[in-house]
Order: sequence, then C-alpha cells, then structure tokens
Amino acid sequence: MHDFRFGFCCKYIPEDGDARAAREINTSTVTMAYLGRLDPKAAYDKLASVVAHNLEAFRLQVAHVAARPGIERLHRLSSDLLPGYTHPACWDFYRDPDLRRLIETKLADVGRFARESDVRLSMHPGQFCVIASANPSAAINGLAEFEYHVEVMALMGYGEGWHPHGAHINIHGGAKALGAEGVRGGLAHLSKTARNLITIENDEVSFGLDDLLPLVDDVALVLDLHHHWIMSRGEYIEPDDPRIARIIDSWRGVRPVSHVSVSREDLLPDQDVRALPDFNAFMDAGIKPKDLRAHSDLMWNEAINDLVMRHLAWSDFEIEAKLKNLATEGLAHYVERRQAYA
Repeated sequence: MHDFRFGFCCKYIPEDGDARAAREINTSTVTMAYLGRLDPKAAYDKLASVVAHNLEAFRLQVAHVAARPGIERLHRLSSDLLPGYTHPACWDFYRDPDLRRLIETKLADVGRFARESDVRLSMHPGQFCVIASANPSAAINGLAEFEYHVEVMALMGYGEGWHPHGAHINIHGGAKALGAEGVRGGLAHLSKTARNLITIENDEVSFGLDDLLPLVDDVALVLDLHHHWIMSRGEYIEPDDPRIARIIDSWRGVRPVSHVSVSREDLLPDQDVRALPDFNAFMDAGIKPKDLRAHSDLMWNEAINDLVMRHLAWSDFEIEAKLKNLATEGLAHYVERRQAYA
C-alpha cells in the first residue's frame, strides 16, 4: 500500500480519443446569456439537464479514480458542476425541490463512494475567486463563489472538521497589495466550514511562497513547485528546506497536497530530459516568464519527476498537465519503476 498519491484535475481524457466517452465522463456547462434567451420553463429544463449530466459525470470520474491503483486515488473535481449557482438569474431554479433533491442525493452518494474507495477529493475555483480584493464587489463575489464550492463539499459529506478525509478547496491569494493581512481578513468573512476546507497556493505573480508563510497559523498552504520556480526565477525547493516544515505544520496533522507541472515541451526542444530546466537558459533564449506558465502535455522532464519523488515523503500531488489522467498515469508508472530499481 502506497502512503502517497497522485491525482489529475477535473477532466478525463480517454486514451483512445473516444469523444462520446469523454462527453459522458466530463462536466458540461451553459452560459447565463444562453439561459437568458429562453423562457423560464425552457431555461429550467436546460439547466436541470446540464446539472443531471454533471452529477453523473462526477460519479463516473470518482468511479474511474477508485478503480485505479492506490497511488492514483486523488482527484480534483470540476467547478462546473452547478452552472450559475451564485447568479441571481438561477436562484429560483436551484430552489426547485426536485432539482435540489437530485443534487443532494447524488452528491451524498458520490462522497460516500469516494470515502469507501479511499479517493481523496479536492476542488479549485477559477482564479477570479479570491477572498481578498481591493474591489469590494470582487471580494463579495469571490466569497460567494467559494461558499458555493463549500456547499458542494458539504453535501458530499465533507462539512465537518478540519480537512476531513484530506478534502480541500484551493484558491490563490488574490491582490498582492493587500498582503497577508488582506487574506487573513478575507478568511474572517468565510463560514466555519469554509475555513476548515480552504487552502491557498503560491502563484507566479502576486503571492509567492514566502509571501504566504505568515499565514501558516491561519490556513493550510499548498506548494506549487512550478509556480515557485517561476516566481523565484529558477529555484527548485527541496524537502529539507525549512519552509517545507512550515507548510506541513499549516495542515495540522493532515497530509498536505502540492501541485506540479512543467513548462511546455516545445519551449526548449534541446532540453535534456534528465536535467532540471534552467530558468536563465529560457531567459537567454528570449522566452518570457509568462510563456513558462503554460503547462506541458505530459510530465516529460525526468529530473522534475525525481524532485516530485523526493517530496512524496511529505505530500500528495495534483498533476496540472494538459493531458490530465494520461500525464498522471505516466508519472505514477515512472515513480513505480524508479522505486523498483532503487
């Protein structure tokens, strides 16, 4: 039994490219503009059909992850589950007793199955969802969006205690100008359940790892290795770095989750896959930091994979590569091969 796990994010990609299978297992959405062009009954019917599809997609994704080896039983669920949930135009639709019953029943079943199958779950609202913003309207919207994710998690059975079964909802820090105190103020406006589920990751622009460390007593921190490499202009953080111990402490006894990805395969075509990419080499080649943010298709760099292996002593990892489950499976196979020959 492995004591670590990898997970893919939100979308499943069939290895054989079967478009029908992809549609069945992945969430879909509908825009508020489209619903607004329909009469109320047609709009409700459309929204309800999308929600029913998405609930089934959640079930299928968790079932897929549950059938994978233990090393892969971590999964990030899509935010698209309930389109327009925080939008005033949809409030009455989501109050409909039949739709509400469907949502509550199906989510309870998904959560129960995930726990029985030892699948660790997370969510990650879009980057506009921040709890600290200099714009009061953005802050209000961000808090509402976050609480929507909290409600989804609670309906799945993750509403009690500190990161129950390792569950978490991860966001970025928000406006850098507000600093750690701004984030701390945003946390105060969240429900107790939200404060028990929230995690915050370092990013490449506003809140680097060092900017978030003052919050270790307030919120669990997620280390993103790729963001840190870009923000620090080339540092690869190792497990014995004293900052890692502070991240671990921020989780208060729950095993942390970290993120990893690699810059696109085609940026430095001559890069040795067994050597860590050199940030300065990218700069010398005229590649800008913003270009480095784009994620690769697969975890192609063996040296970064080895770095991840060193961090497995303390953290699980969500793999933020474009080919989703295919990249995660590839990394899992890589780690198992390396361990077999160790």
